[in-house]
Amino acid sequence: MRKPRMHAGWNKTKFLGVMMMVNFLIYILVEVTRSYGKWDFTKPRVPPEQFWKKPEFSEAFWNRKQQHLDYVYNPLIVPATDRTTSVSLTEVVQASVQPNYTAKVERCKPDFKITTQIKDYRSLPQRFKDFLLYMQCRSYPILIDAPGVCSETPFLLLAVKSLTPHFERRQAIRESWGRAGILAGHRVATVFLLGKTEGSDYFPDVSAMLRYEASLHGDLLQWDYRDTFFNLTLKEVLFLEWMAERCPSARYIFKGDDDVFVNTRSILNFLGGLSETKARDLFVGDVISKASPHRNKNLKYYIPESIFVGAYPPYAGGGGFLYSADVGIRLRNISLHVSLFPIDDVYTGMCLQKLGLVPEKHQGFKTFNIEEKDRETACAYQSLMLVHPRSPQEIIKIWGWISDPGLSCK
Repeated sequence: MRKPRMHAGWNKTKFLGVMMMVNFLIYILVEVTRSYGKWDFTKPRVPPEQFWKKPEFSEAFWNRKQQHLDYVYNPLIVPATDRTTSVSLTEVVQASVQPNYTAKVERCKPDFKITTQIKDYRSLPQRFKDFLLYMQCRSYPILIDAPGVCSETPFLLLAVKSLTPHFERRQAIRESWGRAGILAGHRVATVFLLGKTEGSDYFPDVSAMLRYEASLHGDLLQWDYRDTFFNLTLKEVLFLEWMAERCPSARYIFKGDDDVFVNTRSILNFLGGLSETKARDLFVGDVISKASPHRNKNLKYYIPESIFVGAYPPYAGGGGFLYSADVGIRLRNISLHVSLFPIDDVYTGMCLQKLGLVPEKHQGFKTFNIEEKDRETACAYQSLMLVHPRSPQEIIKIWGWISDPGLSCK
């Protein structure tokens, strides 16, 4: 008779356990329901602060233009498919147009709205007024092309900024460090970058001589814009477009002035020793860091506060710098997102900063010359890559020194 009583006791215990579990579940359900009841699901919850705030636009004109571009090209704000319809600035629309070397390009017109958008516009030096009126223009007709420069893919493309009257400088470069052909086992090509020098700037008309030079050497690029100091930035972006269109297979690009001496062999030796990773992101030169705009009106690099405020990013001095074609293509693409700035070296630094790249300082670039005691010493140039400045005669002389097979340096 004990076994049935034990069985009945076990069933009772089991029943009580189940009831406790049910009560516990009911309690949890009630609490959860009460908690949810505090929320009003008919209205969306608004965070106490915005996830992203539209910045207050700067009073400085360039900064304000750049802030607008940053806003336009922010994918979280303006979807890529909406940009052409949502942007009203002429600059952004024109910046999106890629040049067509077979089509006629209409001459860009000045943007006179600028005169009311800069508080001290009327008191600015004339060079600033000229730059600002055409700041939105990026496409200009090409007057002289050099389609054969990259007919055979160059390992190193030398792009030299020049002015139309500088025949002697260009010829000295052709006969020395810019000689096209095979050097140290690598193909080297050279192209000279020109705008138009005008009578209003007191330049003589040498257009006929320039056309003859182009037919003789086939290494001139000339665009139909006024060649001034502030338009060197325009020369930069036009070259990047040309490079992407006409010479996309070049491995490396050196870009410099026509009054520098370049040790092309030293550059080729340096490039030959790079790792694949280093080569891809290469950008080296005489890098200037922690620089700020000059506010002295008498200086060549004067920038007024009404145009730009803030510090400059690291940039390479414009005497010359060396970069990979991969970086060149990226510079070309990102330049469409960066407003033109009147100092070309700084502008390139701004583009690099947008890419997340930092230019690397290389001791072989001497854009502020070398010690006077070494200037007539052949061995002083053997390991360098660039020295600035040098005259055409000095360029040919130094090239002869370092090309001498009998030269022996410790």
